[in-house]
Amino acid sequence: MEHFFIITNENKDPGSEVTGQITRFLENAGKRCSVRVNRMDGQETERYTDSARIPEDVDGVLVLGGDGTLLQAARDTMDRKLPLLGVNLGTLGYLAEVERGNIEDALKQLLSGEYTIEERMMLTGRVEKNGRWMPDEYALNDIVLTRKGPLQIIHFDITVNGQFLNRYGADGLLVATPTGSTGYNMSAGGPIVEPGAKILLMTPICPHTLHSRSIVLASEDEIVIGVGADRDGRRQTVEVAFDGGHNMELSTGDRIRIRRSDQVTRIIKLSRVSFLEVLHKKMED
Repeated sequence: MEHFFIITNENKDPGSEVTGQITRFLENAGKRCSVRVNRMDGQETERYTDSARIPEDVDGVLVLGGDGTLLQAARDTMDRKLPLLGVNLGTLGYLAEVERGNIEDALKQLLSGEYTIEERMMLTGRVEKNGRWMPDEYALNDIVLTRKGPLQIIHFDITVNGQFLNRYGADGLLVATPTGSTGYNMSAGGPIVEPGAKILLMTPICPHTLHSRSIVLASEDEIVIGVGADRDGRRQTVEVAFDGGHNMELSTGDRIRIRRSDQVTRIIKLSRVSFLEVLHKKMED
């Protein structure tokens, strides 16, 4: 790799201290760097990376922040199919594998070619709102529907491959990839899955029943989630989020179609440590 694009979350790297350290190291090694600092100030034009502005000859992307920053970078750059390496400047990170104290050793390993690239499956979600289909949105971790407004049970009607499956009464519902199994899915009581698996996970959030569990589906399955009315037939409103961002509002009668995307995220892996070893370490922290 000769040309690196660096995406930095300024909140995690104030003053661009770590960004400067990485840039100097790579340039001293004869490599080129282009830097994008995301200021995360609430202005959408400053928060996201436009892949069209990434130079054509970039070989790889370094993402400085946490898992959230890497998830955003994955969606923003997916059409370029560039491999991503996450540098964890946050707290608990499963995707951003390089820790702050190990940056230079990791860069040496990267420059010497001692790495592999894993392809992680992504999700496509298309919302039908007021009878009109919206453009596709994408997620590497999960697509989450949660209640919006007053505290109340939301009724979700689930169809898989055109066949009605179940009606859930819950605070929310999420569909996750194996990569996202260690995120909100895990917090909601869903199973942890090896990230290379090819499956879909559907997990209710705080279900109002004693018998509701996560459902594991094939990656080829198509899930349609409809927003129902409450028990008295009144309108309900939920919010759908793609990897925690790109929020959209859905109401009774609206629905979302979720399936495996044709896009993938390419993750640079430096460590030969297994997923189970990483999981054990994270759970001990």
